[in-house]
Amino acid sequence: MKKTIKPTPLESKILSVLWKHPSSNVREVNAALDDGKERAYTTVLTSLQLMERKGLVSRKREGVTDWWRARVKADAVARPMLTDLVKRMLGGKRGLALQYLLEEEPVSGEELDELQSMIDAARKRNQ
Repeated sequence: MKKTIKPTPLESKILSVLWKHPSSNVREVNAALDDGKERAYTTVLTSLQLMERKGLVSRKREGVTDWWRARVKADAVARPMLTDLVKRMLGGKRGLALQYLLEEEPVSGEELDELQSMIDAARKRNQ
């Protein structure tokens, strides 16, 4: 059975940065955290070190600089977290989660077409 990865909120933000900017140093990660909070270099460094122990990130030392990379893919983290959220908060009603997301802010025609394709594919699989 595969172990579920549940990063903390800060770890999730750091992973998001590393998925967009692989091989970043601590200063780059800290600067790219766009939640409006100022964090000390040591806070981000400590988080990365803990994440390394959890197997979420890896580091490569070049000279005196450590370069960090995500070791997990976004879907390996997002899927179990979303599934858990839908089960706990919405009684497993995935359609309700989708409804909330669609009502939250405008959705482009392209995104709606992608969603419709996914719905059509799911309908075919369930026949």
